[in-house]
Amino acid sequence: MIFAAGLGKRLKEITSQRPKALVELNGKTALHRAVEYCTLNGFDDIIVNVHHFADMVENEIDKLNKMGFRISVSDERDLLLENAGGLYKARKFFNDDPFLFYNVDIVTDLDLNAMFQYYEAKGGLAVSAVRHRPDKKFFLTDESGRLRGWCNIETGDKSVPGNYSGELSLIANSSVHIISPEVFKYMHEGIYSLVTLYLELLADNEIWTFLHDDGYWIDIGTQEDLRMARDVLRSLKSPE
Repeated sequence: MIFAAGLGKRLKEITSQRPKALVELNGKTALHRAVEYCTLNGFDDIIVNVHHFADMVENEIDKLNKMGFRISVSDERDLLLENAGGLYKARKFFNDDPFLFYNVDIVTDLDLNAMFQYYEAKGGLAVSAVRHRPDKKFFLTDESGRLRGWCNIETGDKSVPGNYSGELSLIANSSVHIISPEVFKYMHEGIYSLVTLYLELLADNEIWTFLHDDGYWIDIGTQEDLRMARDVLRSLKSPE
């Protein structure tokens, strides 16, 4: 599932006339690049949620489907849900296979196949891609890479469910996850985030992290990062 319903407020005037999913990245929309990337990595049965400029996003999805991609729509026009709420709303689209959870505003060369193999080896409820990078909000992991909590270093907020007492490391969430369909047993309707859900579940369920410090990872949520993503993509020699 590619999450594309957000308002993109940090992009300011860029998203006043279009959704973040349709921001142009060197000749392709962010959604086109995300769909292409997921499909090339074997995740070729795709769900996209829509809310902000939903008709425009659906028009782009129609074009992509005509190009041969397989994309279904989860409609959040009536109410914008956070990513976990949006995932639960789309639950009817999923079967018994583990699935990819991916944000449309992420531009990366993360090896999704290696991440999926890691998920299969570790088991558990989910694997989250993580990276050493500057941020304010961090996952807290133990020495084995298991998720144990979350913190905000700016506000001082911290949560370590289960009162885990071992040494913890800070690592930034990359907004890419492989998740077992078992997760739907623990979910409910509403507006809430995947991080909130993880914090509710991690004391009694194994949630692992997959480190990817090599290559590039860019969240195009700001104009500066959007320019960076365009520069990185322009520098690549891979065919368009």
